Formats: sequence, C-alpha cells, structure tokens
Amino acid sequence: MLVALMIISCQPDELGSGNGLVATDMDASFTITQVTDNNKNTYLFTANGSYLTSHWDVGGDSGFSIGGDTKEVFFPDEGTYNIQHKVTGIGGASTIASQDLVVEISDPIAGNIVKGGRFDTDEDIAEWTVLNISASGTEWTFADGVATVQGGGWNQKGIYQTVDVIEGLTYKIDMLVSSTSGVQDTWFEVFASSTPPVDGADYSAGGAKAKFSTWGGCGTGPFSWLLTVGGCDFNGEQGIYVAEATETIYLVIKCGGFDLKDGVSIDNVEMRAQN
Repeated sequence: MLVALMIISCQPDELGSGNGLVATDMDASFTITQVTDNNKNTYLFTANGSYLTSHWDVGGDSGFSIGGDTKEVFFPDEGTYNIQHKVTGIGGASTIASQDLVVEISDPIAGNIVKGGRFDTDEDIAEWTVLNISASGTEWTFADGVATVQGGGWNQKGIYQTVDVIEGLTYKIDMLVSSTSGVQDTWFEVFASSTPPVDGADYSAGGAKAKFSTWGGCGTGPFSWLLTVGGCDFNGEQGIYVAEATETIYLVIKCGGFDLKDGVSIDNVEMRAQN
C-alpha cells in the first residue's frame, strides 16, 4: 500500500514581511483635555483609536517615546507645544497626527518665570529691555536664537525684564553662556532685585547672584557652559536668590570689559523655584 503524504508549511505573519497584511485607513488623531483637578498645567492626551503601538512626542527635545492610548503630561513652562501622536499597525504601516497646545502661564513653583529666555521669536526678544549703562562701545544684539553682547573699551551694557517671585521661595537662576573666542579683561554678572535699573547708571542692587570674570580665571578661551557650572570669581553657590516678599523684581544681566572679541552669547535663561 502506498501512502501519499502532503506537508503543508505554515509561517506566522510578520510585520513588514511582504505577506500583504498591511493596515489601512489609520487614525492617529487625539483629544487634549486639561486635568483641572490636578494642576492646571497638566493635560491628558487621548487617542481616538487603538493600534499595535502608540508613540507620543510632547513638544520637548527628546522626540517620540512609546506610550499607551492615553498620556498625561505636566508642562511647567508657558509656551506653544507641538504634540504629535504616531500609531503603528499591521504590516508596519504608521501615521502621525499633531496638534498645538498653548500653555498660557508657567507654573508658579516648577515653571521658568523668565519670559522669552530662548530668544527664538520676536515675542521672546520683546520681553527684554536693553540697559544702556555706557552710552556706546558695547552693544547687545538678538539673532539666531541667542542674545549676544560685543564691544569693549571698558564699556558695559545689560538687558533686563521683570519677574514675579513668591515670598520664602528659593530660586535658581541659570543660562547657557558661550563665546567662540573667549574674552579679555571682562566681567559678566546677573542680578535680581526690586530696585529698577536706570539708563546711564551702573547696576549692582542686591549684589551679583551669578557671575564670571576673566580675573577669576575663566572665559579667556572659547567656552560654552551653564553659568552656575562654568562661572567663577564668585563666593557661595552661583545663581541663588531668596525671595523676601511676594513682589515683582528685576532680573538684570550685564557684561562689559576691555575686549569682548567675538562676543558673549546667552540662551535658555531660566529662573525656577527650588522648594
């Protein structure tokens, strides 16, 4: 007796294997809901569909990260955030939907109370006022996402804005400070005080809260560091301000010296409560 055997080989369907199983008509849209019983700067993102994977980009610098059909995020800082949701379905097919989220007010505790500290837009730049300590010889300019001071001849100028602080809180002031050339015989200082700055007069109210100077041994060559990390010629912890009252104060940044060469640039200016 002859017995005929038929062997049927089965293989599992795999993503992207070319077996014809590919998701279509995918929907990555989502809703945004403010979580009012938690913190007004907390938002819940809810996908309108469910797929194999769901990734979210909540407008920061880290890009997409894997998540579920919902994601709750706290935004300490005011600003416009481009929220993106990427879904992946059968066959590796994917699609992305996005919405802009406008956070109108920074959180008073965790948020950055400095406005326009990234210098990215005309609105950012408009938050700052130039303090003309010296009539000429040193100038601040705003371009390419940074504020830059150049000049010399022992002249100095500053920029400033008002910020609102809460009594009893300790704040940390910091910023990215850089120079492609380094500087010669130069000072760079940051102040926080209720005393208003006045054109034509030096500013030192309350004493410097953070600084660097070439006499302290830093800034003579090309550099790029956070002021509280790379700064020098300062006694105590850099960047600390303790609010003695709930009030509006002035955040003043000034720089001057003999030769600023290519200039000193600042970006990502922050002032955040630490407690």
